[in-house]
Amino acid sequence: MKIFPKQSALLGLLTVVLIANFNCAGEEKTDSVPDWAVDAVWYQIFPERFHNGDPTNDPTVETLDGTWPYDKQTDWVVTPWTSDWYKLQPWEKKNGRGFYYNAQLRRYGGDIQGIIDKLDYLQELGVNALYLNPVFESASSHKYGATMYHHIDNNFGPDPDGDLQIWNTETPDDPATWQWTAADKLFLKLIDEVHRRDMKIVIDGVFNHVGIPFWAFQDVKQKGRESKYLDWFIIKSFDDPLTKKDEFEYQGWYGVTDLPEIREDENGPCDAFREHIQAVVRRWMDPNGDGNPEDGIDGWRLDVAEMVSKEFWRDFRKWVRAINPEAYLTGEVWWEDFHNNVMFDASPWLQGDIFDAVMNYRFADAMLKAFVDRKSKISPSRLDALLGFVRENYPQQNQRVLMNLMGSHDTERFASMVINPDRWIDHASNLNYDEQFEVRKPTDEERKIQKLVLAFQFCYLGAPYIYYGDEVGMWGADDPDCRKPMIWEEYQYEPETHHPFGLPRPTDIVEVNAELLNYYRMMIQMRKTNRVLRRGEYRTILCDDDCEIFIFERYDEKNRIRAIFNLSAEVQSIPVQKCLDGGLKFWRLIQGDIHDFSAVPPKSCGIFKRIND
Repeated sequence: MKIFPKQSALLGLLTVVLIANFNCAGEEKTDSVPDWAVDAVWYQIFPERFHNGDPTNDPTVETLDGTWPYDKQTDWVVTPWTSDWYKLQPWEKKNGRGFYYNAQLRRYGGDIQGIIDKLDYLQELGVNALYLNPVFESASSHKYGATMYHHIDNNFGPDPDGDLQIWNTETPDDPATWQWTAADKLFLKLIDEVHRRDMKIVIDGVFNHVGIPFWAFQDVKQKGRESKYLDWFIIKSFDDPLTKKDEFEYQGWYGVTDLPEIREDENGPCDAFREHIQAVVRRWMDPNGDGNPEDGIDGWRLDVAEMVSKEFWRDFRKWVRAINPEAYLTGEVWWEDFHNNVMFDASPWLQGDIFDAVMNYRFADAMLKAFVDRKSKISPSRLDALLGFVRENYPQQNQRVLMNLMGSHDTERFASMVINPDRWIDHASNLNYDEQFEVRKPTDEERKIQKLVLAFQFCYLGAPYIYYGDEVGMWGADDPDCRKPMIWEEYQYEPETHHPFGLPRPTDIVEVNAELLNYYRMMIQMRKTNRVLRRGEYRTILCDDDCEIFIFERYDEKNRIRAIFNLSAEVQSIPVQKCLDGGLKFWRLIQGDIHDFSAVPPKSCGIFKRIND
């Protein structure tokens, strides 16, 4: 989430191979990364915008209660999936509030059934690890302000009204009373279907803050100092019943009152909150409680992780790994100083007792500066230094499982990054901040740069990460534009012709970019069929700042793959011995742009594999 507005199993006497994960007494060690994550190709899904598999469960106007902008809506309907993104719908025109107000009210009906329906598509694409933005009950479209953690949002399941009835029979702080709703059961089916396809699934854990409708927060609001959950939140003042004014005041995350923040001391939240979260972890990681985690999720992505005590995360890791020693934990450890474009050094969170990985926005930042920027473009040696910061400071085992992303629900789309060069990532990339931000479709030349970065991403050290829709060519500015409904080939979409501020723009056809989709498939297949790209070592071969040539190698005891990039806008000549040890020991791994090293095309790449002697 963006900071600014924005059984343990008893394995018995096994061979010493397994001792890497267990100590001599059989106690599970938490300092190893899950082996499967080294081979992961990640795909992020924003559930409300991925696919509407069941229109009968679509949100209603009543489901907007409890989230911004709080105004009661009289004319409201679910927004058509295929509509022009910036075009105001009839009900939106009536309130006269403009696109950015109405965008937060929009719902498109994406749900769990929609994800299940598209698992075959994802499997055919080649991804094998899914990360879902929050799926727990919440009034918002993004679900980062939970109403409860122990139920899936009822509008993501087949029986919203029936789920509501079940909620009302439970005591939220007593797991013994928790039942399984229709939405919960459908989510468990999703987990089963994912695992059946030999894929993994990780979900968002948002434990720094909750939504205003969160059951414990509402109890505090109603009972004041008498509430048993008073220590869960940071309450500044209570309401005086003798006055008309509501004096109830509390701390919201970064001052955002939509998201009441959880109280912490140096060790993290209070014991009661921790116990509740531990019960939530058990529920979703081993749903039937039989000690076998195969029916549960495969890990967590932890939201705004740097704002939560490391002591809490250390305990969280123990809870998770006690259930599933191969569970994956990744943290959103991002901006140390947003205003000055300083990202965290995430190494303190990667010391074996907290996270396995982080969302590696440092990778995206380096790619943009080297491949996209023009006025502020960096040299190959500077690119190597930026990437080298992670290689030198993060533990080696963690480097292999970092989420190497180019975009997410919190940034402008990858394609729009290419269209809009010379910007700090995640800064002023929204029309509310800069009306001149280009919201058009990329040109063929811009798509070429996008593919160039992809080639680097899928050859480099770490796990490639795809934000839903990037593979079919979706574009868009920062939130909310990066959260458009997914483009599916079976739908006919309205062309994009509108601009939220009435500025001129081209008419852009919205459809699947088949060529780009096939390129993604090729990159994924290349990585899957070449173990060295997933598990091999890394070394930089050449940084030629004069010619703007960058060459690196992935290698192991049997294989070597070299990736050669011309970052310049000019044709370059490279002595073949600098590239391929004389050129006689390598063959072209994929069809690329480099055929003649005496005339390497601008903004091009070549990927070559060593021929075994």
